[in-house]
Amino acid sequence: MKFDNRKQAVKDMMLLYGVTDRTWSSNYPLIQRITEALDNGMTCVQLREKHMSDEDFLSEAREVSALCKHYNVPFIINDNVDVAIACGADGIHVGQSDEAATQVRARVGSSMIVGVSASSLEEAIKAEKDGADYVGVGAVFSTSTKADADYLSMDELRAICETVNIPTVAIGGIHAGNIQLLQGTGIDGVAVVSAIFGADDSAAATAQLRALAEKVVPEHA
Repeated sequence: MKFDNRKQAVKDMMLLYGVTDRTWSSNYPLIQRITEALDNGMTCVQLREKHMSDEDFLSEAREVSALCKHYNVPFIINDNVDVAIACGADGIHVGQSDEAATQVRARVGSSMIVGVSASSLEEAIKAEKDGADYVGVGAVFSTSTKADADYLSMDELRAICETVNIPTVAIGGIHAGNIQLLQGTGIDGVAVVSAIFGADDSAAATAQLRALAEKVVPEHA
């Protein structure tokens, strides 16, 4: 995917950023869940597979990448730089304990989007300095996806949004019942896991979250 205005394109893809988790999709094929979400307004897909061989991860990544291209939605790989390069992903997202953003940027080049997780202002500033295109900031609420997640206050979230010059996406325990608490923080979007992939009706859940995200994010409010 080519971006005429890179920063704006990255901001746009943050609005409703879906992060897959196989734990929440055990009753449905993951590709079905992703398709339903894309049909109902998800603006980005991050494929996250922590317990899969590189060979299987790459095979799945190629399938999801093709699906995202069909919908013209950016496709991001979580953590695995080799898989991201091999499948031609639009981007790679790394955490604080993964490969450093500077090293990732050196490996993937200038065209691929690089996202970095941050749970403090200091980490967000460093991510920008190291060449990240955006930061995933959280956890903003209690989440079962990452039991060891650090939490940050709305004031801290607002400070990050006001300080860094790259797009910010809030993550961690976000669902339809609490998303509006993020209004006024300055975020460019919300990243959701179980609120979509763990929903009984992922299509309806995505549509609802998309409508709420448009109210919370300043450019869409």
